[in-house]
Amino acid sequence: MPESIREVVKEKYGEAARRVVAGVGNSCCGGAACGTDIDPITRDLYDASQTSILPEQAVKASLGCGNPTALAQLNPGEVVLDLGSGGGIDVLLSARRVGSTGKAYGLDMTDDMLALARENQKRAGIENVEFLKGEIENIPLPDNSVDVVISNCVINLSSDKDRVLREAYRVLKPGGRFAVSDVVVRGDVPAEIRRSLLLWVGCIAGALGDQEYVSKLTQAGFESIEIEPTRVYSLEDARTVLAGQGIDVDALAPQVEGKFISAFVRARKSAACCGPSCCN
Repeated sequence: MPESIREVVKEKYGEAARRVVAGVGNSCCGGAACGTDIDPITRDLYDASQTSILPEQAVKASLGCGNPTALAQLNPGEVVLDLGSGGGIDVLLSARRVGSTGKAYGLDMTDDMLALARENQKRAGIENVEFLKGEIENIPLPDNSVDVVISNCVINLSSDKDRVLREAYRVLKPGGRFAVSDVVVRGDVPAEIRRSLLLWVGCIAGALGDQEYVSKLTQAGFESIEIEPTRVYSLEDARTVLAGQGIDVDALAPQVEGKFISAFVRARKSAACCGPSCCN
C-alpha cells in the first residue's frame, strides 16, 4: 500500500495496542465511538463462550467487524493463517479449533500489536501458534502451505487488494479455503469518504463493493465465491462512525445508509493441481 496509508495504519493500530496495554478502554475501527462499547462496527462480535477462555487484553484489542472463527470451517490438524492478526483473538480461537496437531499463524506489521499478541498467547497457554511480522501484500510463508486463510476487517485497509488476494491464493493448499470478515459496500460511496485516511484506518474508506470483491477473487483464481451479509449499518450507525472526522455528517449520512455492511466472504482454491509444485 502507499507509504502514507501504511504509516497511518501502523500508527493507529500501534496506538490501539498501547491503549489496551495501558487499560484505557476498548479500541475500535474508528469514529466517535472509539474507546466506548457503542461502536457499531466492533461491538458484540464474540459470545461469552469464546471470550471467557481468552485473556482480557486479547478481547479488548479486537478491532474486527465480524467473527470469522465462528463462521469458518476449521478442522483438527489444519493450518490457519490470520491476515492482520492484531491482538491475536482470532488466532487463539483458531488454534483451539485445529487442536494440537494443527497450527495457527498470525501475520501483522505492527510491533506493538505483535508484542501484545505474543503476551496474550503466553497468558492463554496455547502453544500451536506463531505470530509473524510482515505485510499482508507479502505473506512470509511458502506456496501451498495453509489450509484456511482468515481475516477480520483488515483486507479493506490495503490499497493493493489484488495483491493481497493473490498472496492468499498462493499460500493456500489446493482445495484450501478463504474465509474472511470484511466491510463491504453495496452501491456508490461519496468521494469525500474515500479520500479520508482516518476513515481508511476506520475500516470504511477502503472497503470494496460487493461485485468488485467477487471480481477480484475470481481474478486471483478463487472459485465457489460467496458474500454473506452479517450486519447492515443504519443511518445512526453511519452518524456514529462519521462523527468527529471533519465530514459533513448531515449531508453524507443519508447517502451511506444501508450501503456499508459487514460480510463473511467465502471462496476456495481449486483442488486440482495446476503447476509443478502445487501438490507438494
